[in-house]
Amino acid sequence: MGKKALAEKEAPGALARLRPLRPFARERGEVALEFDRLIHERTRLGVVSALAVNRSLSFKELKQLLGTTDGNLSVHARKLEEAGYVACTKSFSGRLPKTEYRLTVAGRRALERYLDHMEALIRLTRET
Repeated sequence: MGKKALAEKEAPGALARLRPLRPFARERGEVALEFDRLIHERTRLGVVSALAVNRSLSFKELKQLLGTTDGNLSVHARKLEEAGYVACTKSFSGRLPKTEYRLTVAGRRALERYLDHMEALIRLTRET
């Protein structure tokens, strides 16, 4: 039995309420099937969330906060930067390089949409 069939068996009608998000869909209680997979990945969600509550964080601070490796954080931060969600500023502190990250307006909007989507899924799950 496929996932869709199993979900429909366990919660009849729940999938019918899941439709692509359109204008005013929130008011009608609809939930988008597609969400921002870029943010959904654990490390990237951690980066975006950490930057949402801090004005900026250094590479070192993010690395310690998320408990990740240099290479892993670098790859994920670059993906967020390429999407325009995170801004990266490189400078020097004395002779040591310093990389600072901050969340952009587009990144904050993307995080808010992602959180809205997850909240709607949680609400829908609790209703059924």
